[in-house]
Amino acid sequence: MTPHPAHDTVAETVRIEGARILATLIRTVGDVQLAEDAVQEASLAALGAWPVTGVPPQPRAWLTVTARRKAIDILRRERARPDKERDGLMMMELSGSEIPPDEVVHDDLLRLIFTCCHPALSPATRIVLALRTLCGLTPAQIGGVLLTTEVATTKRLTRARQKIAAAHIPYRVPAEGELAGRLPAVCGVIHSLYTAGHAPVDGQAAYDVDACAEAIRLAELLHELLPEQTMPASVLALLLLTDARRPSRVDDQGDVVTLDKQDRSHWDTPAITRGIDLLNESLLRTHGQADAYQLQAAIAAEHARAPSYAETDWAEILRLYDLLISIAPSDAAALGRVVAAAEAADPATGLALLNDLPPSPRWHAVRAELLARENRFAEAAQEMTEALAGASTQPEQHHRERRRARFLHLATSPDDVA
Repeated sequence: MTPHPAHDTVAETVRIEGARILATLIRTVGDVQLAEDAVQEASLAALGAWPVTGVPPQPRAWLTVTARRKAIDILRRERARPDKERDGLMMMELSGSEIPPDEVVHDDLLRLIFTCCHPALSPATRIVLALRTLCGLTPAQIGGVLLTTEVATTKRLTRARQKIAAAHIPYRVPAEGELAGRLPAVCGVIHSLYTAGHAPVDGQAAYDVDACAEAIRLAELLHELLPEQTMPASVLALLLLTDARRPSRVDDQGDVVTLDKQDRSHWDTPAITRGIDLLNESLLRTHGQADAYQLQAAIAAEHARAPSYAETDWAEILRLYDLLISIAPSDAAALGRVVAAAEAADPATGLALLNDLPPSPRWHAVRAELLARENRFAEAAQEMTEALAGASTQPEQHHRERRRARFLHLATSPDDVA
């Protein structure tokens, strides 16, 4: 049976507005699990109602009001539990028909971020909880992003909700004295949200525009809240500098365009200018002692400044990667360093460095490209076959398939090498 068009609207509304609706409801009920259940039931109600009554003029408002009603229904079903007086007061507030203005919703989202990042939760749990509540990712998707299993992710989410309830973790932006301890986790969550949109592990699109935009918006809010703190400024700089290249990442058919072939005239110049300004201001405040976000932003700034791929200062990018890995080692940074080293020196240097890193789909894709640059096309095709075995978006999958076909062709027709 073909899904009704209204079902697509429900899914799109929940994907874009779900975190805002959830954040507003949590403020009222003070219970993450209850709020999530209510939003889920409201979404199911929309799937049943909208194909019959039509999509409402304000879908988010419809879902917000319905989620409130569903929360009341859930509370009534659980009236046997203690604390009925609190539930009664909560029901009175839930019964209100007002839809909170955007500025209140924005504050609710910040409260939700800080709740997800409470120090009582482990760093891994904070990221999992934030990806679920802020990004709306399923446990399976979160498992893919964090390289763990769906079962392990589900268990971690359950424990996190239980801990928030048992420890009475407050749903608020913390006092000034608490910010220093919470800020790194909050910035990590916003950066993870952007990464989930910028480089999704699967799906039909090369990136999720809404997730990227939401992460940038939250970074803007955090920077406005804490304008004197350097970390929010450097996170915002990194996101702006990275997102500035997004208009050229795919062509008109939605196919991947690699950095060396992107039309730089389509890059967002105002975003680049603002990102570099934010980075420079934050570096002045830290007296040049860069943190991981500043170093990543500095790498993005080097790409943004370069008139062309060939004119990129790869030696400087390699130096910045060395600094980044010294303070915040990661597989992603190590792979980025391999590419920079290959460009600054030669493909053989990059291939040698790859031997020290754990294989992954992207590792195989990088190795394939470096082998091809040495005219080792049969080996390159095999590596790209390995890359295709891993999860990826459809555009990335199609790009790798085309590259593998190209390598196979060149392996048998070396005279066609350009």
